[in-house]
This record gives sequence, C-alpha cells and structure tokens, in this order.
Amino acid sequence: MNNVITQEDIEVGLRELGLQRGDAVEVHSSLSSFGWVEGGATTVIEALMSVVGKEGALVMSAYPVSPPVPLTEEEEARGITWKVRILDPDSDEKTGLGAVADTFRKRPDVICSTSFFRGCAWGHDAHLHCQNYKHLLDIDGWALLLGVDIGRCSSMHLAESVPIPKEITRYFNVPDDILRDYPQDRWSIGYGSTPGNPWLKVWEEALRRGLVRIRTIGQSECKLFKAKTIVAIYEEMRRTDPFGMFGLKAP
Repeated sequence: MNNVITQEDIEVGLRELGLQRGDAVEVHSSLSSFGWVEGGATTVIEALMSVVGKEGALVMSAYPVSPPVPLTEEEEARGITWKVRILDPDSDEKTGLGAVADTFRKRPDVICSTSFFRGCAWGHDAHLHCQNYKHLLDIDGWALLLGVDIGRCSSMHLAESVPIPKEITRYFNVPDDILRDYPQDRWSIGYGSTPGNPWLKVWEEALRRGLVRIRTIGQSECKLFKAKTIVAIYEEMRRTDPFGMFGLKAP
C-alpha cells in the first residue's frame, strides 16, 4: 500500500518537531489524521515511547465518555452544544478520546488514576502524572497535539481556577429542565455559547508569540508547545480581559 506511515516515520517527525529523550509530554491525538498507519494506534504509542524513553513520560487523558452523539434540531434549539454518554469506567467501549488514548490506557505498563477525569501515564513519575496535569506544569513539560486542535488540550483546564465574572458564567448555566432530561450520571453536555471562543483566542496569541512548533507527519498537522506557557496565557486573559476573551462587552 502506498503512503503507509511507519513507526520510523513518526519517530523522525517527532524528533524534527523538537521532542527529545527525557521529555515529559501530554498527548492528544487523532489516529485517522495520519492517514494509514502501519500497526495502528500501537505504532503511534511505540514511536512516542521510543522518542522520550523511560526517563521521559507520556500522559494522556482517558475519560470514560463516548464519542460525541449527534444533536437533534430540538436539542440545538434548547441551547445544547454537544453531548456524550457517560460510560462505565471498566467498559471496553470506544471512547471519545480516540484510538491512541484507548489503546494506551489498556497497556499493562501504563498507570491510570481512578477519578472520572482520569489520566494515564507511562515513564518517569507516572504515578504523579496520572493524577492530574499539575505535575507536568510544575516540571515545565510539553503538550503535543497530533491532528487535533487546542480544544482537546486537557491541561488548559488548570487555568480555570482563575475565576471569571458571573455575567459570563450565566451564559453556560444549564437550565433545570435540561439537567432533568440529561441526568449527570448518564450524560455530559455542553450548553450555551458566547460570541468569542476563549481557547481559540489563547491559541491565536500563542501562535502570535511564536510559542508553537508545527510539523506535518504523514497527513497529520502536529503541534508541540510548553503546556505551562499556554496555560499561563489563558490565566492572564481570565484575569485581565475576561469579557473580551468571550467576545462580550464589559458591563
């Protein structure tokens, strides 16, 4: 088959992107974005492990949620923006985190936390990395997006400890009737919107500052950046211009 992506192709691309032995890296990925990968998700994982080595670390989110479930016209009219099913933590069902994360989570050499927002990690300090992304930021680790955008970057949520005005959060308050119809033990949903996308604005600012390394591996656009730096931009925006970040006028 032509244009088959091999483990060597991925390793070369990751090293040219700037990933090195000993690096700790948060990984979010779309296997299909590469094109045809010989050996599938396992090949991507083995390539990552080979590049960073056991003195480095790989960290992935592994939340027990389904892929996005299509919305009906009625749901869109009610203000629902996305929905996923909550899965049993021990389910082998495909999750919305992708084939690479699903395969990584099941490896015997990978440590996973037991919380709903579970992380899974391999390598140095895996027992710390799997708890949350704070340890990754503390050691100034990397974030790597393989064919996905900033919206998948879980470490960004750490910036949300910086509060924003209630005039903004009210846009996303889920009405009681929707909470009733979508029990939180069965569904996770998005509700409401604002004119601006704050994570996209963070990404645009990171690009403007030259903080992101970008390279194509196979057909996948891959992005590497320091997680702590991007989180800091988000924190800064939340502190200094929260209304502008959401495309709103301050009262």
